[in-house]
Amino acid sequence: MLLGTVLVLLLLGGGTASAHAALRATDPEDGTVLKSAPRSLTLTFTESVGLLDDSFRVLTPEGKRLKTGEAAHGAGGSDTASVTLPAKLAQGTYTVAWRVVSADSHPVSGAFTFSVGKPSPATVVVDTGPTEDPATESLFNMGRYLAYLAAALLIGTAVFLAACRPPEPARLGRLLWAGWGTLLGSTLFLLVLRAPYEAGTGPASAFSLKALERTLSTRPGEALLVRVALLLVAYFIVVRLLRLGESRLSRPWQAAGAVLAVALALTWAAAEHASAGIQVPVAMTSTVLHVLSMAVWLGGLASLLSLLHRASSQLPPAVVARFSRLAFGCVTVLVVTGVYQSWRGLGSWKEITGTTYGHLLVLKLIAVALLLTAARLSRRWTGRLTAAGAEAKPVVEESVRERVGAVAGVSTASAGTGGASAVVDTEGAAPAAPDADGEAPAVAEPMPATPHRDARADAAYRHGLRRSVLAEVTVGVVVLVLSTVLSGTLPGRAQAEAAEAGPATGGLPAASVSTIPFAVAGASGKVQITLDPGRTGENSVQAIVYAADGGLATVPELRLSFTLPAKQIGPIDAGLENKGGYWGTNDLTLPLAGDWQMKATVRVSDIDQISVTKTVRIVG
Repeated sequence: MLLGTVLVLLLLGGGTASAHAALRATDPEDGTVLKSAPRSLTLTFTESVGLLDDSFRVLTPEGKRLKTGEAAHGAGGSDTASVTLPAKLAQGTYTVAWRVVSADSHPVSGAFTFSVGKPSPATVVVDTGPTEDPATESLFNMGRYLAYLAAALLIGTAVFLAACRPPEPARLGRLLWAGWGTLLGSTLFLLVLRAPYEAGTGPASAFSLKALERTLSTRPGEALLVRVALLLVAYFIVVRLLRLGESRLSRPWQAAGAVLAVALALTWAAAEHASAGIQVPVAMTSTVLHVLSMAVWLGGLASLLSLLHRASSQLPPAVVARFSRLAFGCVTVLVVTGVYQSWRGLGSWKEITGTTYGHLLVLKLIAVALLLTAARLSRRWTGRLTAAGAEAKPVVEESVRERVGAVAGVSTASAGTGGASAVVDTEGAAPAAPDADGEAPAVAEPMPATPHRDARADAAYRHGLRRSVLAEVTVGVVVLVLSTVLSGTLPGRAQAEAAEAGPATGGLPAASVSTIPFAVAGASGKVQITLDPGRTGENSVQAIVYAADGGLATVPELRLSFTLPAKQIGPIDAGLENKGGYWGTNDLTLPLAGDWQMKATVRVSDIDQISVTKTVRIVG
């Protein structure tokens, strides 16, 4: 059942992840016209970024790639990316396509334009490609989910064995090895896929020695490599735990295990958004504590559930009580660190309703509330089970004492006959003195003590505990998945910082490019329409008509209008003018964000024309 839940959540949670680094500014600015050519290009982001071999592609007005210097960080530090340009640039519009990796290991890409002297008649259209290849992205996200789940199983089960000391610890051996093996496998899987994930290429490109070398030189790659090394060391601690049986680990081994768990949690903190932004030392510490608390709680719940369902004997209430106290401490740490991380990611209350990060955070908080409700039920069942066990213990002891006294009286009488004394042992059995013939007298064997404990109530308590723990595990997996998705979503604070820089530097592609095919009266072709910047407010429009053979075509008239059905706005006529080779205008104003219906009317003769509509997304 748990495995099915995980698979469903993986399928539902495999959406596109948004990178955490957002473009704050470009130098030169997007769309500017410069009197003289710049010597370099510089991009500034909301957090530190890593550079790729192909971080910059600069295209000339003719569409040819310009030879540039090697990408490097600018004078502003690690949150900048810069590249040098040739000394002389021809007049016209240049298109810059860029791609970097944010500090939290997610790639981000986009494009912008600038002109030297005066704009070109038509801006070169560049396809920056998807931020991630869909197949690579799906596989990489699956590896991330499995790594988080496996860490919870490994760390949580190990802590449960060491701190709660359950009987039959070998029953948890499979769970412990499953966590260790899955975490090692998923880490190696992520290490191999890291290069194509960053480059936005297919999974086949992972089988390259050069790609692996490139991965190992980056911080996310180094963190994954360190995790592999730590897991090899963890192998010996797992073996030691399972060999001890019900004995406790010695203090040196406990200290080694604690250090290893902290180091494993650091491999996540060092490669995700805690390593960038504000208050990095505090954020790193908070993330480590958050990951460890999550792992101990969820992994411990999985261990407890496994023992409740599969143990050959009843689980002692003392084991459940120990885990209950441990879980309460984990919940306290999770609440404190969760509040801090939410504040750090959001920045202000308005980002809760205005950003995807805020929406996901609300869903996570609802799930956490359900999880705490299930945990409260588990604590209630644990209390009843422990109280029932405590009530039964005095009754058992009193019954044993009564039987010991009875047997001791018989033994003493017999000893008086034979002139010998009898000694009652600690278990209540008294050796009888031999009689005159040298044989011990027959003594009635004591009946075993039966505790006055309601077996039905005990079974009901255990059944209730199993159900509440199962609910905790199920909701806990949901929380774990939401946490993983949150780690791949642009924080509200970063989104607000990018928005403050202005709409032209928001880290999105610089222009909206649409292609509309047409066919009328034996004439066919396509219209390529570029909206720059493709956002609310003023936009420039460039429309080029291509013939069926791909060459430029001349038409008597081209009209363009925009309608926003959701707000009943429009049609707004773009007012295109023939610019000699292309149609365009700089005076189109689109007041609201949304899905606009763009209608292009192409007239190919005095009487023949066709209208084609296409939806374009205008962002705020």
